Amino acid sequence: MKEKKFTIAVLPGDGIGPEVIEQGVKVLKAIGTIYDIQFDLQYADIGAVAIDKTDEALPKSTLQTCMEADAVLLGAIGDPRFDDPKLKVRPEQGLLALRKSLGLFCNVRPVRAYENLLDLSPLKLEYVSGSDLVIYRELTGGIYFGEQGRKKNNTYAYDVCGYHIFEIERIVRLAFEAARLRKHKVTLVDKANVLESSRMWREVFDDISKEFADVSTDYVLVDNATMQMILNPAKFDVIVTSNIFGDIISDEASVICGSLGMLPSASLGEKHSLFEPVHGSYPAAAGKNIANPLATILSVALMLRHLGVEAGALQIEEAVAHCLDEGFLTEDLCIDKSMACTCSEVGDAVATAIRQPVV
Repeated sequence: MKEKKFTIAVLPGDGIGPEVIEQGVKVLKAIGTIYDIQFDLQYADIGAVAIDKTDEALPKSTLQTCMEADAVLLGAIGDPRFDDPKLKVRPEQGLLALRKSLGLFCNVRPVRAYENLLDLSPLKLEYVSGSDLVIYRELTGGIYFGEQGRKKNNTYAYDVCGYHIFEIERIVRLAFEAARLRKHKVTLVDKANVLESSRMWREVFDDISKEFADVSTDYVLVDNATMQMILNPAKFDVIVTSNIFGDIISDEASVICGSLGMLPSASLGEKHSLFEPVHGSYPAAAGKNIANPLATILSVALMLRHLGVEAGALQIEEAVAHCLDEGFLTEDLCIDKSMACTCSEVGDAVATAIRQPVV
């Protein structure tokens, strides 16, 4: 069999980014060995570390590296030295510019409640147990990007929520394709009883559903969806929704698993893709080897799935679950901090579980 080869742009970034990325790369290399895949890792700077070197949050060389890669793996962005909003160049500008340049229109955020971590969730155990869902949030349209302004001597403000059909079609289709790899159910979260844009979402959703007869569908109004996310998150499989509703729902869903250190994400475009943990750069933990690398490792699984290496993605997810069961927990997952593993120990444990899977 011919060896597969992928070029991956690796952007460690700031704070704990380099530490968690190192663990993600360990796992990626383990998968490469097992499945005879060559990963050509091209490292580049972004964020505060890039500003320090080039005075730019997204150097042209970094963007070029990302444009030429099959996928981008990002650590974290942010540094308290640049918290002053008056500064002309800030780390976060690099990530925003990268997303725009790569045309990333779809944010994918899986949320899974691991049984031995349920005590970390602020929600009742019976509510969150069994939850395993993924949210597809549209990233480039809607109210965040619509016309906005003020009128009538600054006494009236407005924000326009608008969508083109093609913007809805492309993310809805991705959600249906994802459902075929999961539990074959897609839920559209909208506000179609009030908003014309939501009614268009439903029309497009219904049209595309005809192409996926094996996938069941339902609609949930966003106000009810936010309640169900707390009372019965296990009812959801794949959620697809607009920019603003996805922003709200995905942040709310983050409490289900009990730690931001467990949440991976993907941002997808027509030609490019970026994978990163949901957590920030956590500068207070930088260099201490205490950060949770599992969100990054699970982001690697998302990347492999997107690249068509489904078996490798599943193997990473199974290895993570096994290591959690075996007690390989960083301090954010431990009630007794003295029992916590280091960032690198967790990375090693997952890589070992991949190379030596439990039968």
